[in-house]
Amino acid sequence: MINKFKLYNQKYYPRKLFYGPDWLVLGVNNTCNLHCKMCDVGVDYNESNFYQNLVGTTPLHMPLELFKKIADQAALFYPNVKLGYAFTEPLVYSQLYETLKYASSKKLFTSVTTNALSLKKWADKLIDADLKELYISLDGPADIHNEIRGYNKSFEKAVEGIDYLLSQKKHPKISIYCVITQWNIGRLKEFLDYFKEYPLENIGFMHTNYTPDHVADDHNMSFGTEYHATASNMKDIDLNAYDLKILHSEIKEINKVNYNFKVSFSPDINDFEVLHSFYHEPEKLYGKKCYDIFQAMMIKSNGDVIPAHGRCYNLTIGNLYKNNLKEIWNSSMIAKFRKDITNEGGLLPACSRCCSAFSN
Repeated sequence: MINKFKLYNQKYYPRKLFYGPDWLVLGVNNTCNLHCKMCDVGVDYNESNFYQNLVGTTPLHMPLELFKKIADQAALFYPNVKLGYAFTEPLVYSQLYETLKYASSKKLFTSVTTNALSLKKWADKLIDADLKELYISLDGPADIHNEIRGYNKSFEKAVEGIDYLLSQKKHPKISIYCVITQWNIGRLKEFLDYFKEYPLENIGFMHTNYTPDHVADDHNMSFGTEYHATASNMKDIDLNAYDLKILHSEIKEINKVNYNFKVSFSPDINDFEVLHSFYHEPEKLYGKKCYDIFQAMMIKSNGDVIPAHGRCYNLTIGNLYKNNLKEIWNSSMIAKFRKDITNEGGLLPACSRCCSAFSN
């Protein structure tokens, strides 16, 4: 349900929010154990904001003391906020179990987003730590997923972990998300049908988030000094290799079927012309506004805080070693950023294919 008070606050007083964040996105570590073809980290494209936001800080793992500071302040200021372990790969975070247990002791909601390569190993501890939700990133049927991830048993290991969790009396809610790419178009329905008997919450298909050079360059002509943009998720992606006719047909076919779990597309595109524009006219803004800067912050392993999550501009709006969460949520830097984006109609040019623009 849309909160009218929040919408009014965002529209007319974006420089000061009179409510707290819904999410604290945690960059708990700066390493990954797979090499995804559509990810700047996976292909080692270290010039992008996305790469720098995920692996550009030290220490490698968020210290336990820093996490406790975050959890203590969250429980004090924003007890209903959700802690999302999202970057870079939480299941290789050295303090994962200890921090989840600590968050649970503070009665905080926790979720983990993972490639699930080591899920079976962690499953019992995730249950014991009362993890609420698990979001698993898969890229298609086994052969496609394994090719994209660069490891020939990654799909099988993920499914092994999912099967084990679902065999337990108590387990977190499980959802699966799949990024649509040139490699899995034509296999999405097959992928969905593989899990048709699984008691999942959701399988979500995410259209590629990307920023080409020319979009970043155009953005930087006007906004580069304060909000510098970079190309992102384009190194191994070939948008001309996306068979959009097949993709459009698959989307229509999938939408005709009723599954036991929710099936979603982000963004939800059913018209072929819109689909073509999304992938071949990236300078055209898609979405009405950035939602995430009004509902989330991301905290890196060194305590730096940026707006929203890893895909946002590398704009430090505070640091947990110097400021508390309440101060950072309405700091002068984020207040100006929210106001500037609002003045531009809700999105900046380099926001054109970011998931934050179509997350609601």
